[in-house]
Amino acid sequence: MNGRKVEELVELQRQVRRGGSDKAVERQHSQGKLTAEERINLLFDEGTFVEMDMFAQHQCHDFGMEKKRPHRDAVITGFGEINGKKVFAYAQDVTIMGGSVGFTHARKVVQLKRMARQTKTPVVALLDSGGGRIQEGSGAYSLIFYEDIITSGIVPQISAVMGNCAGGGVYSPALTDFIFMVEGTSQMFIAGPRVIKEATGEEITMQELGGAKPHSEISGLCDFVSQGDEACLQSVRKLLTYLPSSYEKKPEWMDTGDDPNRRDQGLEEIIPDNPRTPFDMHKIIKPIVDNGEFLEVKKGFAKNIITGFARIGGYSVGIVANQPMFYAGCLDCDASDKAARFYRTCDCFNIPIITVADVPGYLPGVKEEYKGIIRHGAKMLYGYTEATVPKISLVVRKAYGGAFAAMGSKGMGADVVIAWPTTEMAIMGPEAAVSILYRKEIEEAEEKEAFVKEKIKEYRETFSTPYFYASRQDIDLIIRPEETRPCLVRMLETLKDKDEMREGRKHGNTPY
Repeated sequence: MNGRKVEELVELQRQVRRGGSDKAVERQHSQGKLTAEERINLLFDEGTFVEMDMFAQHQCHDFGMEKKRPHRDAVITGFGEINGKKVFAYAQDVTIMGGSVGFTHARKVVQLKRMARQTKTPVVALLDSGGGRIQEGSGAYSLIFYEDIITSGIVPQISAVMGNCAGGGVYSPALTDFIFMVEGTSQMFIAGPRVIKEATGEEITMQELGGAKPHSEISGLCDFVSQGDEACLQSVRKLLTYLPSSYEKKPEWMDTGDDPNRRDQGLEEIIPDNPRTPFDMHKIIKPIVDNGEFLEVKKGFAKNIITGFARIGGYSVGIVANQPMFYAGCLDCDASDKAARFYRTCDCFNIPIITVADVPGYLPGVKEEYKGIIRHGAKMLYGYTEATVPKISLVVRKAYGGAFAAMGSKGMGADVVIAWPTTEMAIMGPEAAVSILYRKEIEEAEEKEAFVKEKIKEYRETFSTPYFYASRQDIDLIIRPEETRPCLVRMLETLKDKDEMREGRKHGNTPY
């Protein structure tokens, strides 16, 4: 008798793990997508996943729903280990009722998030759903949104959109810390192509509207783009290695095998002699991080600023760097939003911030002013100063005016400002400064061009040098480029126990 009951349980578990019908599973595979069960198995270390609420069913008895009550209610929830670290996860199963979200589905997710929050454990969401379940009415998504918001800043929340995510459902991933998308098979939008055509007459495909490309390059919603489900899941696993389990902990130090005292003399050749000539900032980042490994965040969006995670001397760090290859590294609205968000994410999870500055200013122009560069730029200033993690600023070339403040000046709370000898610091570039300071003299000069060149040279050599700003204690260290990596390692070791207390308040009012 007992044996028969056990056999019934085993058989029922096997049937549930199959997912939807064979036809639905074949359709999923034909689209180049894995099933929810397959995704969970690839995400977690083998044999560690424990499923919860496997036999949960919806409680709707309208519209014939009482005749169709599959177990799991279109979502797998549970926990296991990823790289040996405990993680909670849920995976929507589009092969069962289209992965639609009803109240049982939502309550399973809510319970999972509460457990993750209470146990201080990261959460990963694998999203693939037809949207809200019409037969059950509205309100289910609100339960999930509430938990997303309450959990924010307590544990890392990662969303992988691996299929459809539309309507109100898009706000759940938008409320989490990171969003992954899969090229060609995932999409996010409030209203789909059919609704848009009816409302505005515009014709557009699902991928053109809400695919990985527009969200990673235009809207900035997507942080990482992967080629296929397996690559996406591996990238999620990699991201987790840079993050702690919760705000109460720091990222684990890791022996990467890279010599912390390693020097790279090639760094001295990267900065061009002409201050107007661009160079690729990745050529500075890669040699100073452990094993050249840099996990770039929002790589395709606002390319004039670089954000991402790396290790330096085994310490997990967040790097924000200007990219002179785009807009000369100037800050614009999108770059400000991108950097501000990254500053705050690092601060949430105790990840030191390293800024690498070569910034000539904010991007000028009527378009940027009308778009709101003042308020967008203010977000970046706020995000940097709000952060209480160790903050190290490295200036490799230009550091002008308010834009350098946003990149981490001493006055904005940088713990240490390090400069290369190639650094130019000033309220503005020497050309602009001379045109203002010597306007009258320029008008009266017989050889205007020669006079201007002389004054620019004089200003650059007297008032823009790192030595001038070091004399004012705006720069703490001036180093040779080859010393950058060992210097950063020493600073990280020195600041690892930093504990900064701020004045008590309910919360600050961030710029909108």
